[in-house]
Amino acid sequence: MLDYLKRFLIAAILALCVSLLFLGGRHTEASMLKASEAKVDWIWPADGVISDTYGTRLGKHKGIDIAGKLGSPVLAVDDGVVVKSYYSNTYGNVVFINHLNQYVTVYAHLNKRFVSEGQTIKQGKMLGGMGSTGQATGVHLHFETHETAWTYDKKNAFDPERLLGKAEVGEAVQGGIASSGDNIVAASSDYRQELRANVDQYIVKKGDTLASIARKKNLSIEKIKHMNRLKSDLIMPKQILFVPE
Repeated sequence: MLDYLKRFLIAAILALCVSLLFLGGRHTEASMLKASEAKVDWIWPADGVISDTYGTRLGKHKGIDIAGKLGSPVLAVDDGVVVKSYYSNTYGNVVFINHLNQYVTVYAHLNKRFVSEGQTIKQGKMLGGMGSTGQATGVHLHFETHETAWTYDKKNAFDPERLLGKAEVGEAVQGGIASSGDNIVAASSDYRQELRANVDQYIVKKGDTLASIARKKNLSIEKIKHMNRLKSDLIMPKQILFVPE
C-alpha cells in the first residue's frame, strides 16, 4: 500500500510539472502573439540608419540605435502618456511613454524635448529632436521597449524589432513608417530648422484632402506641401503631415 502511494505521488508530481511547462509555453506564445498583434500599430520613431541592435555589448545594450541628423524629428511610436521627460546623465534628454498595451518606450539622447510629464500624446507626435546628449558617441536615437514597466536593471526590456520589424545594422529606416508596409506614410523630416519647435502632426483620415486639411488648419495647400516636401496633392489615410501648432 505504501509503495502504491509513493508511485501515485510521483505520478502526480510529474503531471504537475508537465502542466506547468505547458502553461509556461502557452504564456510565451501569448506574449509573442500580443507583440505580433501590436506590430501593425507601431511606427518607426525616427529617420536614420540602424547603428546598433538589441543585445550587443555582451547583452548590455537593451535597445536599438538609429543614427541620423542633428535635430531631426523623434516621433512617438504609438498613443500614450508621457511619464518622464527630463535630463539624465546617461540618457541625456530622455522621454518615457506608457502605452495602453502595457508597453513602455524610451527615447534617449535628444537634443531637445518638446513634451512634458503627464502629457497625453498621439502616435506620430514629435517628442524632440535627435541629438547626442548624455553618454552618447555621435548623433543618434537610443530607443528601448519594456513590458509593463521600465526598471533600473531593465529586466523587462525586449527587442524593439519585435514590434517595429527587423532591420540590420547599416539599413536605413524612415520615421513614421509602419512595419506592416505602406499603411502609414511619413512626412519628410527635412523641413526648416526654425519650424521644428512650432509644429504638430496631423494624421490623415479617410476622406481628407489637402484642401480640407488646409481649411481646418487655416493654411494654404502650398504651405502644407512645402512643409512636408509633397510633390503632388495625393495623400493617404494615416499619413502623418507636419502642420503649425
